[in-house]
Order: sequence, then C-alpha cells, then structure tokens
Amino acid sequence: MNIHMVSVVGARPQFVKAAAISNVIRDGNYNIQESIIHTGQHYDANMSDIFFDGLGIPSPIVNLGVGSGAHGLQTGKMMELIEKNLQDMKPDCLLVYGDTNSTLAASLVAAKSHIPCAHVEAGVRTYDRKAPEEINRVVADHVSQILFCSSNLSVENLRKEGIVDNVYNCGDIMLDTFNKYISISKSKSSICEVLGLAKWDYYLATIHRPRNTDNKDNLFNILKALEIADKKVIFPMHPRTRAILADTLIGENIIIMEPVPYLDLLALESNADLIITDSGGIQKEAYWSHVPCIIVGLVPEWAELEQYGYSTLSKPITQDILKSIDRLQKNRHMLRYKDGIYGVGESAKVIIDTISKRFAHA
Repeated sequence: MNIHMVSVVGARPQFVKAAAISNVIRDGNYNIQESIIHTGQHYDANMSDIFFDGLGIPSPIVNLGVGSGAHGLQTGKMMELIEKNLQDMKPDCLLVYGDTNSTLAASLVAAKSHIPCAHVEAGVRTYDRKAPEEINRVVADHVSQILFCSSNLSVENLRKEGIVDNVYNCGDIMLDTFNKYISISKSKSSICEVLGLAKWDYYLATIHRPRNTDNKDNLFNILKALEIADKKVIFPMHPRTRAILADTLIGENIIIMEPVPYLDLLALESNADLIITDSGGIQKEAYWSHVPCIIVGLVPEWAELEQYGYSTLSKPITQDILKSIDRLQKNRHMLRYKDGIYGVGESAKVIIDTISKRFAHA
C-alpha cells in the first residue's frame, strides 16, 4: 500500500525545495504517493507558475488562491482551506518547508488534525521574535513529529529547546536542486546575453522581506545605496516591492526586472560580482555559486555563511550597505569556501527514505 504524503507549498523557496522531493519520488522506487497543495501565497505567475514549469514539479492537486493579506488574515484563510482539503485527502503525513505563513498554517492544521508533520529546514534560528519568519519556524518545529535540519547548527538549536527525538541532519534540500540545475542553467539560460551582462560586471539585488519593504525609510535607504553603487545593479523585483515603489523614480544604475525563472536566476547569481539580498534561499545559492553576499537585515538566518566570510550583515542604511560592498570587495582574497556544511546534495533522498521507513507499516 502506498504512503500518501501531502506537501504544502506557497512561496518561491518552497517550490525549489519541493522540486527535489518530487524528483526523488519520481526517479526512485518508492511506495509514496505525493500530492501537492499550493496555498497561493505567491500568486503572481512570475513567482509561481514559472517555477512549477521550469523545475518540473507536478501540478498541485489544488491551488487555494489565498493571495496576500495581513498575517492573521492570510494564515487563517490557509488553515481553513488546508483543513478542508486534508479531511478529504486523508494523508498519512504532511510535509512542510521553511518558514512562511504557509508553513505555519499547514503545521498547525496537521497538529490539530493528528496528522504527522515533517518539517524540512527545521531548527533555523535568528532569535529575533519581531520577524514573522522566526515565529513560523519555532511553532512549526514544536508541533512537527519529524524534523529535517540543514546543518549541525540547526540540530543544536533544536536540542537547546528540548527537541531531540526524530531529528535528522539531512543537509540542505536547496543544494539538491541547485546541483541539478546549475549546469543546465549555464547551457540553457541566455539572460546575461540578452541583458548584455559580462561576468562580474554587475551586482544582483533582491529585496522582499516585510521589514525592508513595509518600512519606507529602510526601502529608500537600500535603493539609494544601489543607485550609487560602483557597478550597475540588476534587480528582479518582487511584486510586493514593485507595488510599494509604483510612484517612485528609480535611478539609472538600477535595472528593474520582473521575477525570472529559476534557470535565469541561477545564471544571474553565478555571474554576479556580488549579491545584495534579504532572501534566505538566495544567500545559500550565492554561497554555492562562490559569490559574496550582503544580507540586508538585523540578524543572519544562516550563521554558517557569516562564519566563513562569504556573507556579511548590513543594516538597511545606505552608508552601511556601501561600506559592506567596499569591505567585501577588498577582502575577496580572504574568502574561504568550505564544502559540506549543508551536506552534499542528497537531502531529498534522506527525507524520502526516512518517511518511507517511518510510515511503511502505518
């Protein structure tokens, strides 16, 4: 009898992670039937459809179409609709990813419905409770029955909170997808040629966290830094950021784009001289691409990256960002790339092997 596993996704990083899981199930000999629920948290076609199409993820069983909204409203809608669908689907287990409102909603519904929940990317901590992502991570970890961590640090974070059972350091699942598609990107993506970009001739920026976009002072400070940076800045803009800046005049040094497909994003990342972002996923993709990265925020999500000098934290203040650019450029020769801190790119297989054994006799 097949194990029925439901994956809940809603945002770009989760599509990248789900792709690795779907690939392993499809290519391996597993007794797992995967169904995907898309909450619609990222509903813009450029943030959703292009990732499903480009990564070969099976079409969702249902798209809940929740869309954007205040945290309570959005999470509540998700919970209502996820619960209704799970009652009909009756899965053996639920798989959630990362730290979005989709993660929070699905893990809470699973807990209340007595459906075993597995949290991929468990144990990440910034200890900044003002960040909604931190609340989502902590709650998901404490209501999940299986916890898949990306690094030893994440395992240790859970241990400090008394979570030691059914904790696995499987490595980072995004590395699975990165390894699979980075070489394909080099041969198939033409975005750099289309934009006339030479390798190391530009910076890449992505800014979407509410702390940076909902605070106009922060957002304008970041834009000012990009406008006067010493290289042109390619900025695939999140729909939330674009809406906030609808009436704002953007300097000529910044090249605004729509969000791009995954292969094009990898090409832009791997050819950039430096990346400026508040995205947890892009921080890691920068590291795997051996491209220095400035994290615009108050606390780092991936402390391991700072440890080896590839990422540096900057406040959303113009001069701080410019100083960080200058510091990274001057210290490039000191950067240390260390393999293996996020595994070797076989995380999805560990996850699926674990779930297959755990529920084989359920």
